[in-house]
Amino acid sequence: MSAPGQATSLLEQLGVDRAQLQSGDLVVRTPITGEELARVARTDAAATDASIQRAAAAFTAWSDVPGPHRGELVRLLGEELRREKEALGALVTLEVGKIAQEGLGEVQEMIDICDFAVGLSRQLYGRSIASERPGHRLTETWHPLGPIAVISAFNFPVAVWSWNAALALVCGDPVIWKPSERTPLTALACMSLLHRAVERFGGAPTGLAELVIGGADRAVQLADDPRIPLVSATGSTQMGKDLAPRIAARLGRSLLELGGNNAAIVAPSADLDLVVRGVLFSAVGTAGQRCTSLRRLIVHETIADEVVDRLAAAYRSVPVGDPRDPGTLVGPLIGADSFGRLEEAVADARAAGGEVVAGGDRLLADEFPDAWYASPTLVRMPSQSAVVERETFAPLLYVLTYSEPDEAIALQNGVPQGLASSIFTTDLREAERFLASSGSDCGIANVNIGPSGAEIGGAFGGEKETGGGRESGSDAWKAYMRRQTATVNYTNELPLAQGIVFDVPS
Repeated sequence: MSAPGQATSLLEQLGVDRAQLQSGDLVVRTPITGEELARVARTDAAATDASIQRAAAAFTAWSDVPGPHRGELVRLLGEELRREKEALGALVTLEVGKIAQEGLGEVQEMIDICDFAVGLSRQLYGRSIASERPGHRLTETWHPLGPIAVISAFNFPVAVWSWNAALALVCGDPVIWKPSERTPLTALACMSLLHRAVERFGGAPTGLAELVIGGADRAVQLADDPRIPLVSATGSTQMGKDLAPRIAARLGRSLLELGGNNAAIVAPSADLDLVVRGVLFSAVGTAGQRCTSLRRLIVHETIADEVVDRLAAAYRSVPVGDPRDPGTLVGPLIGADSFGRLEEAVADARAAGGEVVAGGDRLLADEFPDAWYASPTLVRMPSQSAVVERETFAPLLYVLTYSEPDEAIALQNGVPQGLASSIFTTDLREAERFLASSGSDCGIANVNIGPSGAEIGGAFGGEKETGGGRESGSDAWKAYMRRQTATVNYTNELPLAQGIVFDVPS
């Protein structure tokens, strides 16, 4: 079946009306072949405003629903995702170009966060605090925040929405979703599955989940609207720098998941078989288009030649091609602009004294002239120059060397981004030094695995130009709620805090 035919079949299975695929001027193409999959309608400013208004009205009703009952809706969504995992995973592959296993893995993340959120719906715990005033009870309680805007990127077209939506819904918040312009089809499919869950749930307010399709103008509209107390935005650092001041100008909250320029340190004691496997997946998986993709490899000088030789052999043998084929490990880049940035980075690296050890070429151009497949690229660099310090969203890995552990950590931390990091070592002291407060400055720090990938149980996010936000597990749910401190006086006395005496003369 052709890519367009496959997309239409999958979308109809997922409950998307065929008319929605032919209703607009936003052309959706698959990066696998460059073929057109659909033409969908953009949401204009007036329709976006109406979505915000419906979500604001829905908040009034949804915030009064008990948390465990809200969790029941998310449980039903998880059931729908389990039922349609194969179809939605295949649609992710078609729209983004991920290999089939990664498409399925992304849907599994959605299922996992639904499971997490269902349990969380009975654990939105506050706390009781010892009061200094006799006969007083002091508590903290968490309450629903309001309509949440989720702005997501192309590389994880469905998982990032689910991280936000599952938590927001159990916390009592409606969700307005603006997906990447490149990936509206998977968004339509997810909304269809959520609507199925809502129908089974019964009684959910209109406007609980809204979809806004468009570009930067719609993101700006959501960022500017005071009816939206929290904007969760995933994308480039520049996108975050553009949106964050607009949100802050109205004293709104932002949850930002931005760029990553992730490194792995390879110590002299490292298991090199483990290094090769871990580096290969982290650096070339998803064609290097994960925010947690490995982009810098910092190798001890005594083993650098061997590591580079082994990695170069692995790079030359990794299967690149149609991600629907079972043997493929690396699919296409999302588009020509991504390949252009890869070429630019390789040229800049050469100009800075870098040696291209493997890759750097366009592949399969004869077979897929309208698609952009890149050979995974390995570049040995003399120093951490400007090109190394910027994130290039492609399967491009720079190799640097170090002599002392402190030098390796300084290289790891010496970039503007602070998302994910790792060290390969069998030396306990080295591992603990890396994980200490003076070690990696990233939000994610791993030992003997690469930086790429994360489980939903832990909070996901980073520091510095990565934005500082946290999504998914742990206590990330608190971002979607407001904290209230309450004091109850259950006596007929009125002692004041800090021992203040304020007696009115009789």
